[in-house]
Amino acid sequence: MAFTRDIALLRHQLASSRRDAIQLFRENRRPESLLQNLRRIADRTLKSLVALHPLPPGATLVAVGGYGRGELYPFSDVDVLILLQEPPSAEATRYLEAFVAAMWDLGLEPSHSVRTIEDCTREAAADVTVETSLLESRWLEGDRKLMQALREAMSRQRNPRSFFQAKRAEMQQRHARFQDTAYALEPNCKESPGALRDLQVVLWMAQAAGMGSTWAEIARNDGLTSSELRALRRAELAFKRLRIELHLLAGRREDRLLFDLQPALAEIYGFEATKNRRPSELLMQRYYWAARVVCQLNSILLHTLEDRLFPLPVEQFQAIDEDFCAVRGRLAVRREDAFERNPALIFRAFLVMQEHSELTGVTAQTLRALWHARRRIDTQFRRNPVHRHQFIQILQQPRRVTQTLQRMTMLNILPRYLPVFRRVVGQMQHDLFHAYTVDQHTLLVIRNLRRFTLPEHAQEHPLASQLMADFEDPWLLYVAALFHDIAKGRGGDHSELGAQDVRRFCREHNIEGEQAQLCEFLVRHHLLMSMVAQKRDLSDPAVILEFAAQVGNERRLTALYLLTVADIRGTSPKVWNAWKGKLLETLFHLSLKALGTSQPDPGAVLARRKLDAQDEIRRFGLTDANREAFWSQMDVAYFLRHDASDIAWHTYHLHACVNTPEPVVKARVIGQNEALQVLVYTPDREDLFVSICRYFDEARYSVQDARVHTTHHGWALDSFIVLLLDAQADYHSYAALVQRELAASLREPSRTPCPETRLARKRSRRSRVFPIVPSVELQPDEHHLSWRLAITAADRPGLLHSLAKVFATHEVDLKMAKIMTLGDRVEDIFIVGGASLEQPRAQRQFERDILAALEAPFSV
Repeated sequence: MAFTRDIALLRHQLASSRRDAIQLFRENRRPESLLQNLRRIADRTLKSLVALHPLPPGATLVAVGGYGRGELYPFSDVDVLILLQEPPSAEATRYLEAFVAAMWDLGLEPSHSVRTIEDCTREAAADVTVETSLLESRWLEGDRKLMQALREAMSRQRNPRSFFQAKRAEMQQRHARFQDTAYALEPNCKESPGALRDLQVVLWMAQAAGMGSTWAEIARNDGLTSSELRALRRAELAFKRLRIELHLLAGRREDRLLFDLQPALAEIYGFEATKNRRPSELLMQRYYWAARVVCQLNSILLHTLEDRLFPLPVEQFQAIDEDFCAVRGRLAVRREDAFERNPALIFRAFLVMQEHSELTGVTAQTLRALWHARRRIDTQFRRNPVHRHQFIQILQQPRRVTQTLQRMTMLNILPRYLPVFRRVVGQMQHDLFHAYTVDQHTLLVIRNLRRFTLPEHAQEHPLASQLMADFEDPWLLYVAALFHDIAKGRGGDHSELGAQDVRRFCREHNIEGEQAQLCEFLVRHHLLMSMVAQKRDLSDPAVILEFAAQVGNERRLTALYLLTVADIRGTSPKVWNAWKGKLLETLFHLSLKALGTSQPDPGAVLARRKLDAQDEIRRFGLTDANREAFWSQMDVAYFLRHDASDIAWHTYHLHACVNTPEPVVKARVIGQNEALQVLVYTPDREDLFVSICRYFDEARYSVQDARVHTTHHGWALDSFIVLLLDAQADYHSYAALVQRELAASLREPSRTPCPETRLARKRSRRSRVFPIVPSVELQPDEHHLSWRLAITAADRPGLLHSLAKVFATHEVDLKMAKIMTLGDRVEDIFIVGGASLEQPRAQRQFERDILAALEAPFSV
C-alpha cells in the first residue's frame, strides 16, 4: 500500500513540476529553458523510479534520442535504453517489465529498448537511425562503466563517411515525402525541409565527423561564419519555440502547422491583421523565411562536411575561366571575395552553371559567398544595364532555367533583384485551391512551362509540347509566369497590377514592341482562358468569337493556352483533371479556327452542325428515316447547344425509343479516361433534375457540366459530364454501373446506389478555417429570354442537389449548367428560366433561398 502511495506521490510531483515549468515558459517564452527543465524533471522522476523499481543488477539506464540530447518537448516520448551486460534472464525480465509499466503509470509515455552492447552495435550497423539515437546517449542511472564501454564500442564502429552518406540519403528520402518543398501550406515544423530535423541532421553529421556537437564548436572549426552562426541560432530557437507552442496549443504531440491552429498561433505570437493580410498569413510568411534560411545554411554545411570527409586531389580542380573553376563537378569561385569585388559575377555564376551541363552543383564556399553577396543587390545593382542583360540571359538559356530560379530564390537573390517578387515570398493563398505559397506556385508554373520543352515529358500534354516546340522566344512565357501572380496580397485586381509591373520590367530590360505587349497581355488575361473554358458554353459560336476577338491572334492564343495549362497544373495536385484539359484544348482549337473567320451566320452554323452529325449517324448504319424519328422532336436550341458528336450519340441510342415511357440512361467515356458523359431520356416530371442530382450526390460523382432539354412532345433529354473522385479510376468500368443504377433510381426514387460506388469525401481543414463568403448573382441575358445565375461558395457534398431542390421549389427551369471546381471552391454558372423570375418579389426570394443553400452547414 505504501508502495502505491509512493508511485502516486511521484506522479503528482511529476505533473506539478511540468505545470510549473510550462507556466514559467508562458511568462518568459524561452524555449531552451523549458526543454531543459522538462528534461531535468524527467531525469529526476526516472531516478526516483529506479529507487522504487530497481533495474536488473549491473544494468544502466540511458537517455537516447532527443531526450538524450537534453531536450524534451511537452508531449514528446521519453526515449530510454536499458543497457544490459548480457541477455535478460527470466528474473531480469520481471524487473524490466515492472519498471516499464511504472513509467507508463507515471505518464512519461516511454519509448524504450532493452539491449546489450553487442545488440547495440549490431542494430546500429543495420539501421542508421539506431546509430543516430545512440550518438546522443546520456547516462542516467546504473553502471557508468557499462555506459562508457558502449560509447567506446560505438566510437570504434562508427565510420564518419558512411554515416554522412546514410544520413544524407535519409534526409533526401524525408524531403521527398514532403514533395521537396518547405512551402507547404501546413508544414511540419520538425520534419519538413528547412525545419528542425534538417538542423539536427547536420549536427549529427558534424559530431560524427569530429567537427563538434554544438553550433559554436562547428563555428570554431571553421564550419560557420559568425553571421551564419547567429542566423542558425535564431532559426533554431524560433523552430523550438514553435514546436513547443504547437504541443501546448493542441494538447498533444502535434508538429504540423494545421490550418485549425494557425489563427491561434498567430494570436500567441502577437501578429495583427493588416489591410490585406490575416494574422495567420503574417505568421506563416515568417515561418517560410526561417525555413529558407535553414535550407540554405543546411546546403552550405552539407557541402562543407562533404569536402572535409572526402578531400580531393589537386588534379580534380578544373579551370572554367578567370573567375570560376570546377571542383568535384561543382561550380567554384576562384576568390572568396570575388562577388564583393565584382557584383556582376553574381548573375554570371548562374549563367556559368547553365552553360556547363557537366556541373552538378555549387561548392559550399561559392554558396556561402553568393549568400553573403546578396546584400550587394541594391538599387544601383538593379539599374545596371549589364545585370539586367544577364538576368534576361538566364531566362533565355536552353537548360536549367527552373533550377536556377529556385536556387536564386533560396539564396534570396531573386527577391532582392525583384522587390515586387520579394513581397510574395511566403505569401499564403487562402482561396481554397492553391496548395502552395505565391512564390512557390510561380516557380512551379515556370517549371511546368519548361517541361513542355522536354521530349521526355511530351506524353503529359501532347498539344502543349507540340505548341511549345514551335513557339518563338519561349522565355517570354517565363517572364509572364514570373509576374502573373506577383501582385497578390496588395488588394485590388492582381492581374491589372501585375500587368503594370511586367510593363515596367519590360521597359527596364529592353523588352520592346510585340514581345513586351505579349508579356503584358498574358499577365493581364492569365485567367481568361480558364474562365471561358470552364464557365461558358463552348458550343455557342458567339462565345468562341468573343474570346477569339479578345485574344487577337494565333501567337497570343498559343501563349495563353500554354500559360493557362502550366498555371492550373501549378495550383494543386487536386485542381487539374483530364476534363479541364479537354475543355482548354477544345477552346484552343475552336478559337484558332475562329481567328480566321468573320461573324458567324447562325443558320450556317446550324446547317454545318447537322451535316456533320448526319455523317456520323450514317457511319452508325442508321437511315435518314431513323434519324428523323428523333430529330423531328428537337428544336433549333437543341442543335445549337450540342456538338455534332453528341447529337449523333443521342440519335443512335434514342431513335428507336422516342416515345418510351421507361427511363433511358446511357454513359460513355470521353477521350482517354477524361470523364464520363451521361445521357438521361425520360418523360419529363417536376422532380427529375433533383432526382438525377440526388443520385450523383449519393454515388459521390462530381458533376462538371449539365445540359437540360425538353422535346416537342414533353420528354426530358438531359446530358451530364461527371468525374470520379478517384483521379486514377478507370471510367470504362463505371459506365455500365451508372447506366444500371441511375435508371433504377429514376424508376424507384427511394433506391440508393450500391456501396461499391460510394467514395468518401471529407471537408478540408482549410475550408473550415478559411471559409469563403458565398455569393449569388442573377442577371437576365441580353435578349431577356433566360437568366444567368452565377454562384461562388465552398464545395461540399450535396451542393448541386441542394440547388436543384431550390430550382424545383421555385419552378425554375434549368437549361444549362457549367460547374467549375477549384480545389475546395466552386464557381458555377446556371442558365435558367421560368415565370417566377419575372416577378421581382419572387426573384428576390429565389436568390435568398439559393444563398441559404450555399450557406447550409456541412454534413456527411
